Amino acid sequence: MLVLLYVTVKKLGKRKPVLERRELVLHETPGNLQELITRIVSLQVQELADKQGRGELIPYLTRGELRERGISGKIGFGTVYNNKLPELDKTVEAVLLAFEEGLFKVFLREKACTRLQEPLEIGEGDELVFIRLTMPAGSLW
Repeated sequence: MLVLLYVTVKKLGKRKPVLERRELVLHETPGNLQELITRIVSLQVQELADKQGRGELIPYLTRGELRERGISGKIGFGTVYNNKLPELDKTVEAVLLAFEEGLFKVFLREKACTRLQEPLEIGEGDELVFIRLTMPAGSLW
């Protein structure tokens, strides 16, 4: 069963999202947060592999792409310079550890997901928000 979610990535202290609202299609409904994160990481690694395989000879941006990327604050060709794909198992493990360490938070329908094994009830068109947290910096720490 396909499930359509809307994902936004934000960074604490920033008004504009790091990643604008984006559609995400899952082929199965995850039962808990760990399964959801694992599927999203798998999709991202696959997207990176597909991007590396394209190899455009002459990259260019249309006016619409320029405008869209200008709004997000970064205009680039999206070139991937590292040819090595991350190992899926290690990547998933690192992201799950980052969640457990509190480096990012996950909200589903504006409700915080606090535990990896917490059962999730995901419905068609639900809003999923990831908020990246940053560590304090300065001479006091």
